[in-house]
Amino acid sequence: MAAMHAAMSPVVAMVPQSVQLAPRPRRAQLACKVAAAEAPPAAAAGPVTRDDIRNIAIIAHVDHGKTTLVDAMLKQSKVFRANQDMAVRVMDSNALERERGITILAKNTAIRYKGIKINIIDTPGHADFGGEVERVLNMCDGVLLLVDSVEGPMPQTRFVTKKALALDKKVCVVVNKIDRPAARPDWVVDSTFELFMDLGATDEQCEFPVVYASGVSGIAGDSPDSLAEDLQPLFEAVVKNIAPPTVAPEAPLQLLVTNIDYDEHKGRIAIGRVTSGTIKKAQQVSLCSSLEPGKVRVGKVNELFVYDNFSRTPVEEVQAGDICALTGIQDISIGETICQRENPDPLPTIKVEEPTVSMTFKVNTSPFAGKEGKFVTSRNIKDRLDRELERNLAMKVEPGETADAFVVSGRGTLHLGILIENMRREGYEFEIGPPKVITREVDGSKCEPWEEAVVEVPEQYVGSVVELFAQRKGEMQDMQPSIEGTTRLTFKIATRGLLGLKNALLTATRGLGLLNTLFDSYRPVAGDISMRENGSLVAFETGQVTAYALETAQERGQMFCKPGDQVYEGQVVGVYNKAGDLKINVCKAKALTNMRASQSEKKVALDEPRIMGLDDALEYITDDEQVEVTPIRIRIRKDPSMKKRGR
Repeated sequence: MAAMHAAMSPVVAMVPQSVQLAPRPRRAQLACKVAAAEAPPAAAAGPVTRDDIRNIAIIAHVDHGKTTLVDAMLKQSKVFRANQDMAVRVMDSNALERERGITILAKNTAIRYKGIKINIIDTPGHADFGGEVERVLNMCDGVLLLVDSVEGPMPQTRFVTKKALALDKKVCVVVNKIDRPAARPDWVVDSTFELFMDLGATDEQCEFPVVYASGVSGIAGDSPDSLAEDLQPLFEAVVKNIAPPTVAPEAPLQLLVTNIDYDEHKGRIAIGRVTSGTIKKAQQVSLCSSLEPGKVRVGKVNELFVYDNFSRTPVEEVQAGDICALTGIQDISIGETICQRENPDPLPTIKVEEPTVSMTFKVNTSPFAGKEGKFVTSRNIKDRLDRELERNLAMKVEPGETADAFVVSGRGTLHLGILIENMRREGYEFEIGPPKVITREVDGSKCEPWEEAVVEVPEQYVGSVVELFAQRKGEMQDMQPSIEGTTRLTFKIATRGLLGLKNALLTATRGLGLLNTLFDSYRPVAGDISMRENGSLVAFETGQVTAYALETAQERGQMFCKPGDQVYEGQVVGVYNKAGDLKINVCKAKALTNMRASQSEKKVALDEPRIMGLDDALEYITDDEQVEVTPIRIRIRKDPSMKKRGR
């Protein structure tokens, strides 16, 4: 400190050390602190291993029990009070996640086990949200790969395992749902080993530890026959097999932002792992990105948090190796690096796989436009899509053919469907064009995305499934018996052929078929694919649907509307039972006369209409149709900008 004072003030340097100095003004003290903060960083010391931290991500195929297992881990680590009401799938905080029973957004939490802090990242299991998994793998040192004890490795299991192995993350395999009656753990472990071999894993990676567990029962063990009464064997496996972070705490600060959250009071919250150095509250930092060399911005950390016991805990500083959240930098984006102000050195940015499917978002132009939505203009839609791009790296937005249209690209129809549903619930009203695959030029030839499709189906419906995939240019790769009289079929099929396949598959298998897909590669275009055999029933005029008109209209096909609904000319009101479209009048009223016999009035027997949700509507529409999305209703209409097909 004396040396620093000497450098700061010659007057102080001339005073003998034995003389008692009078207290200096506060301004001088602040100047001294600023000088100390802005001093050049000390030379980086050697790497240090932080044995008090483990950073893990839980990855798996959809519905293999990730979030349920996290629930049990939180409960057994005494995060909640004994009398506290704990919700099921507590990590699924999003309303859509709870409704659909799937994880959509990656989330952070942390528990403590024997004095060791375990940062846990819960990730989505559906292939359409693979961008979330690719982002968060940068924050962890190892992964828990959950595999169902009956189903074994599935398409998304291959995807997340490939990403983890490519980043050289330590993999600990957890055979979950071990208490299922049909569990076959030995086969699952062997299949997982074969998966590692197919992905080109090293000998060391293939020697993965295995833990057998039941997330819903909160038990685990090193053998399927000897399970403990709690998850202690799983905690021990994490501490033993997942290496603690090796960091350089004395090096300049580096923090790669891998997630963005938002709070109404605090604003944008950046989440990431401190790679090196130490970040402090109220610290001045620089922001840079490897994609924009030489461009540096300056910001200040207002608040600093760490994840501990299922909550964000405010702290004064966070050292290298830990995961933290910070506020105060409102223009920060995913992939940027927070560095020491004097030493802006960006880390490699996050790369995710390219989108494969696109849809066109347009301003609603139907006769009922503006009646049900709050945000209806093209500016409202553009602002909302721009906000989505800030945290959704797997999505892209480009201008459309007109000023009020935007082409939005994503990983699949579910990926884009979640965005559409969120916008609808926020009060937006707009139109959606049909899903279209994104083609590429590969070696001079036009190629389209192909996917691997795995179908679990009862044996008696195998023939129907094979025929259905053959109609859509699918190629069978494998067929093997599964469990309890089911067969697992593996196909390679163009993404274009998967559009609208789900409902057709459910119809062919009486609702018993399970379809899982995963992007495979770009291959030459498969040619013409028959997407839909039936045409649409189109409303002839605008008005209110009557039971009298539906009585005869329902003989033409299955209806989407019921008596009392308001429809407009050009709206699709049902599925025609033949090819081509048919215009019908569903608003026709019964003629009234003053002559009535008591027996002339009769009850009208109407079939139950088919209620079209957002996912059903997106699968149904073809090139000349579009979906009208409002906060209240989902309608299908003929695209007025295209030539209408007549019968």
